Amino acid sequence: MPNIKSAKKRVLVNQTKAQRNKSRNSALKTAIKKANAAIEANAADKEAVVRVAIKKIDQAAAKGLIHQNNAARKKSALAGKLNASK
Repeated sequence: MPNIKSAKKRVLVNQTKAQRNKSRNSALKTAIKKANAAIEANAADKEAVVRVAIKKIDQAAAKGLIHQNNAARKKSALAGKLNASK
């Protein structure tokens, strides 16, 4: 445990940010899994589910959770699967 006041604060801030990032990353993965499942099952609302997943991917990239190129790759993969299922 740090002794300096600013170091103690950094520990607390880092824990808070780590929890927030973990939550956002989990939500991102869940949205992508739901989109893939909807495409596989040929669900009626698959386009809406994919749209939500792409929005989550964009938000994660904007927050720095994932790299822009990683976001583009994930979006491209979802769009390709969606177009192939039509």
